[in-house]
Amino acid sequence: MDLERILFSQGFGTRRQCRGIVADGRVRVAGALCTDPDADFPLTPTLDFEVDGKSWRYREKAYLALNKPEGYECSRDPQHHLSVFHLLPPQLTTRGVQCVGRLDQDTTGLLLLSDDGAFVHAFTSPKRKVPKVYLATTRHPLDEAQLAALSEGVLLHGESDPSAALAAVRRDDHLLELSVLEGKYHQVKRMVAAAGNRVEKLHRERIGGFALPATLAEGTWCWLDEPELAALRRE
Repeated sequence: MDLERILFSQGFGTRRQCRGIVADGRVRVAGALCTDPDADFPLTPTLDFEVDGKSWRYREKAYLALNKPEGYECSRDPQHHLSVFHLLPPQLTTRGVQCVGRLDQDTTGLLLLSDDGAFVHAFTSPKRKVPKVYLATTRHPLDEAQLAALSEGVLLHGESDPSAALAAVRRDDHLLELSVLEGKYHQVKRMVAAAGNRVEKLHRERIGGFALPATLAEGTWCWLDEPELAALRRE
């Protein structure tokens, strides 16, 4: 594929803008300066290039994990806070990366993003039922009755069927590990409230078999490659 189209596919601007970026001497491929927009390069997972001194690896589709901080909305048009898309390079937002599900603005932790529509659908479809693990800091001490209620099922306001956790584990007196399959509105907060407690802080730790990397600092993101994608598919 020629260099102009490679940059275009990665979200570096319009075809005309990408052509200008190359012609202006702002691109290096494998360390060598390239000023020919029509120069052809094989598309491989190891194709690296630099634009304005910043490195980028070619990826046909973008799969990302973000360690979401508190105070960010999972929307391109946020109402009261900054958008999580402010934490990503503009190239990713230009190419149409979207959130795979959402976290409330005051919820932190693992958020997936992708420009692969099939991937987004697979991990947001209610039929898929991908387990998600949350850590909830509670206002009141946890007791066995609350854990049992969460495991057996609690009735949420306005619903006719109870919602049950896959697992409800007390990590300490005020720290609950809750694993759920569904993704209802404010589900964890509502379940804990229905069990007789209140969530003060909420953090998503895991989706499927993939846990938020301990090395991923709050507010930063990383690419997901095949090992991480395979872990996501493990339940």
